[in-house]
Amino acid sequence: MNSVEQTVSDAVESSVDPIAKTDLVYGYNERPSFKDAMFAAIQHLLAIFVAIITPPLIISSALKLDLETTSFLVSMALFVSGISTFIQCKRVGPVGCGLLCIQGTSFSFIGPIINAGFAGGLPLIFGCCMAAAPVEIIVSRTFKYLRNIITPLVSGIVVMLIGLSLIKVGIVACGGGYKAMELGTFGSVQNLGVAGVVLLCVLLFNRSKNKYLRMSSIVLGLVAGYILAFILGMVDMSAASSSNLSGIHIPMPFKYGLDFNISSFIAIALVYLITSIEAIGDVTANSMISGEPLEGEKYMKRISGGVMADGVNSLVAGVFNSFPNSIFAQNNGIIQLTGVASRYVGYYIAGMLILLGLFPFVGIVFSLMPDPVLGGATLLMFGTVAAAGVRIIASQKIDRKATLVLAVSFSLGLGVELMPDILQTAPEAIKGIFSSGITTGGLTAIVANMVIRVKEENDVTDEVAA
Repeated sequence: MNSVEQTVSDAVESSVDPIAKTDLVYGYNERPSFKDAMFAAIQHLLAIFVAIITPPLIISSALKLDLETTSFLVSMALFVSGISTFIQCKRVGPVGCGLLCIQGTSFSFIGPIINAGFAGGLPLIFGCCMAAAPVEIIVSRTFKYLRNIITPLVSGIVVMLIGLSLIKVGIVACGGGYKAMELGTFGSVQNLGVAGVVLLCVLLFNRSKNKYLRMSSIVLGLVAGYILAFILGMVDMSAASSSNLSGIHIPMPFKYGLDFNISSFIAIALVYLITSIEAIGDVTANSMISGEPLEGEKYMKRISGGVMADGVNSLVAGVFNSFPNSIFAQNNGIIQLTGVASRYVGYYIAGMLILLGLFPFVGIVFSLMPDPVLGGATLLMFGTVAAAGVRIIASQKIDRKATLVLAVSFSLGLGVELMPDILQTAPEAIKGIFSSGITTGGLTAIVANMVIRVKEENDVTDEVAA
């Protein structure tokens, strides 16, 4: 089994519970009734809504953006996710997989995007995200050439580093965010208490035997935390009263302008490379659930189209002032639960997301959410990202070479993340590239995996015997 096939196998295994398989009520190309389509679409929406809006909320908090900008970014995240989902489900020419694959704002890019934001604000973020998006388009056409470079071991290392770096972001939010640091209230009992309540609620609902409570666990946790924060006076409603809640957010291409630097570009391009491999697994899992072939020309067209759509949709996202998109794996579980794999349900989901993105009220309500509320929910979500990396790594044979690759990658990646001052005397170009633990560890993993050669003792013994 080659490395890409192994990565796909791991992704399928993690996305699909073989015990929970459900006979399909509607196949991928069947049209369900309006009632059935809406019922399935609403369940998908509940599973993805928070995941879509969380990245812009975290990025806005880290960059200390005002309410109006934050609200607009949240709205555009929903709007672009709607467009991206339609393209993925419809399959426009060679772009899209033609299955019920839902797209949304990717968590994987949060760290590099925040670093780019500190370096050059929103123009640099959108410029570099657009410039690097063709990486996935290229990958969609060159699978066989990359399989020896982006191996499951490398993918697992990068995914784990993404999760570990995001945990820091989640902890900062739990303590009250960067604003609380300035005010001297960071880590207060009130902030940690609200975050703890949200975390406990998410865990409680996630353990429920009721599938609807389980699917809505994050939403319900956020609602409980929001209500508690409001009672404690942590929600500043005066900001909302001065905002235009009754208008419409008109999508404005390139509203914040574009900028570019090579350091941010490399950091973001590396994450695109990894998410393209994840997209292969997600489309494969969806194909299996939908009863579609997992080999042959039809399968390869789906894979190529799905990964290409990831890149094209991320390019579109940059145009409309949003962040890179990726396929959401959690929707595969909902297809199993509902038995509805129809790609036409994706059209309903896309329409809902576009409509939600046009109304400022949605963005403002979530933009007013105190950081501890968001932190309590995202801390668990980020932990699962790191756990996914562990699972990918654990699926591989950890021989001496793998141990060395893991050791050097985590040492350098986490070392930079924990002690960023190590680069304070380095040239700006070097500092920009390697200031992110994800980039440092990821590039180290790729190079180490190609360069390190270890002759195992068994091989030596065999040669002596010969």
